[in-house]
Order: sequence, then C-alpha cells, then structure tokens
Amino acid sequence: MNVLVMGAGQLARMMALAGAPLNLHVTAYDVNSAKVQHPVTGEIYPLTLEQAVAAADVVTSEFEHIPYPVQAVCEASGKFKPNSTAIKAGGDRRQEKALLDAAGVANAGYRIVQTETEFMLAINELGLPLVLKSALAGYDGKGQWRLKHAEDAALVWADIAAFMAGADHSLPQAIVAEQFVRFDREVSLVGVRNEHGDTVVYPLTENHHVNGVLSVSLALPSQAALQQQAKQMFDAVASQLQYVGVLALEFFQVGEQLLVNEIAPRVHNSGHWTQQGADTCQFENHLRAVCGLPLGSTTLVRPTVMVNILGEDYVNPAVLSLPSCHLHWYGKTKRAGRKMGHINICGATAKELAERFSTLSALLPESSFPEVAQMATKLRERAKQI
Repeated sequence: MNVLVMGAGQLARMMALAGAPLNLHVTAYDVNSAKVQHPVTGEIYPLTLEQAVAAADVVTSEFEHIPYPVQAVCEASGKFKPNSTAIKAGGDRRQEKALLDAAGVANAGYRIVQTETEFMLAINELGLPLVLKSALAGYDGKGQWRLKHAEDAALVWADIAAFMAGADHSLPQAIVAEQFVRFDREVSLVGVRNEHGDTVVYPLTENHHVNGVLSVSLALPSQAALQQQAKQMFDAVASQLQYVGVLALEFFQVGEQLLVNEIAPRVHNSGHWTQQGADTCQFENHLRAVCGLPLGSTTLVRPTVMVNILGEDYVNPAVLSLPSCHLHWYGKTKRAGRKMGHINICGATAKELAERFSTLSALLPESSFPEVAQMATKLRERAKQI
C-alpha cells in the first residue's frame, strides 16, 4: 500500500521506517515547500499535491498545523485518516476545547478571548493565576503566557495584542484563557483506534518539560485506576471524532483525577519510547490503523525512558555502549531548541532502568540536557521504594 503523510519531519520519517517491514511505501508532502519526498532519503518526487493524493491508498498526517486548503484536498479524496475535523481540533485550541466539552471529559475551566474587555472578564470569572494560550500556532511553549498578579494584566495584554497583530490573518486568531491547574505531575496516554471503533492504549507515560518543551518521558507499569480513567477519556474523545489512527491525550494529574490539557491527533513525542519499550511501536500501530490492518499489542515489555535531544547534533558515542540504549537521529540541520533526535534506554525492572538512566545522564552535559541528571536521581530514589 502507498501511504502519503502530510508533513515531512521526523514523525513521517519514523512512520516510513516502521512501515517498511509491512511492505507499506510511505511518502511525505512538505506543506512549506509543496514538495513530495521520501521522508528518509529526501528524494523528491515530481508530483503535485493532487497527484500524490490520487496515487496514495491512504492519506494521513504527522502534525496538526496543516493549511486548510491542503486539508480540503486530502478530505475530498475520502482517504484522509484521521479526518480533517480531528486535525483541526488539534490545531485550534477553540475547537479542541469544544471537542473536550462535547466528549464530556474533564479539562480546565476556560474562556475564549479576542479583546481586552474579554480578557478582563476572563480574569474576573476564572480568577488568577491564568494560563493564556494562542488558539492557533502555539506549541512547545510558544504562544503562551502566565498571569499571576492583577497588576501585571496590562503588560501581559500588551504582549498578547502584539502577538495577535503579527499573526497570520487568513484565520482568525484568539486566546484561550485557562484556570491554572496545580497539578501533581503531567502524564500522557497514546492510543490507537481503527475504523471499526476498536481501541488499544499504551501505558500512561510520565512527562517532564523544561521551558515548555518535553525533555523526558518515563514509561513504567501504570496504576490501574488511573490507566482505566485515562482509557475512558481516550475512548470518549476518539469516538466523538470518529477517529482512525494514533491519538495522544496529555493530562494534568491532580490527586487521583486526570484533566485533559491538550490532544494531539497524530503519533506523539511522548510515545517515542514505544520503539523499544512496547510490543508494537506507535508508528507501526498508526499505519496498521489507517491501512485497515489488525492493531498490534500495546503491552509494555520493559520499563523505558525517552530523552529528547534538543538543539544538538552530537551525543557522546559512549551512550551506545550502555545496555538497551538506542539512539535515534532525525537527520536535521542543527538549530537552537530544535528536536534533533531522541534516546531510548530500557531496563528489565524499574530499578535496573533507574540505574541505567543514571549512567546515561552522566554522559549527557547539563548545558545541553538541563535537569536530566536531576530526573535520573529522582527515578533512582523512587525505584528504591518499589
């Protein structure tokens, strides 16, 4: 089968690598250059978007910020999985919030803000502190503000107004003002749904962010009650969207309750650990779902940690001498803050993983991997209590 992916980044690359053993031929459409290419080799194919869609058996996506005219071409083909409704909900926080409400899943209280008057009303109605997020074009900590004190409101609004004035006006921009959630930790659930409505999910993954960007994801055997709660919320959202493919839900955990923070209608950074830690990785399962193949097992086969490589094109080769340590480069040109690759390291037990993660962290300089050493220390302390 021929699979066309909207977007030509690392997620399309990893889909192509996962699809090859299943005899799935994956090509990618770069929405910025309007070129069709092989996501691993970079070979350019002399095809228009319309020609590439016509040649594909299935059209899917690696990210949600796809221009609406491009989505329209994909949707009109009848081959687009997941559908355009899901992609738009992932790319517009207003639609995302409406989806969560329609699905009946818990999320932070919010108001939609377009004017300073609405901004002040949101402060009065929701209280402080507030988290303010751009409805469009916001990810990895971009397009976000925090308002803790009322006296700072004018300054924060001035910054937001400048941001909105400089935005792409082909789509109406807005701000989603959310109540600040005092959470215990951030977790995510990556799952997959096929066209028949069958779903399977991976274990809840604990996530650690630095400056708004994912740094480390930890996959351990999950608490049964939390896992069940997350699965119910996943099923509700996926059913509401009539979703096909891999879908990620990011949560705030508050005590024993989960609140959905964001959805991602695609394979997800916090699911990269599945390449070494799960029976079937998220990339293969996404392709299985969109191509109508049986879903693969999502069982955790061994505790795993994923470490993002941000803005660096070099890692000490000694990391490859560590047991069950795997390095994944994305073939990108170095740029500050850019996701260049990731490292997966595994252990047979939580204790063994903690020891190996500690050894790995010692090989990763603090300047390039901030807080990773501290996270490794915390995991080792937790493993002692198990």
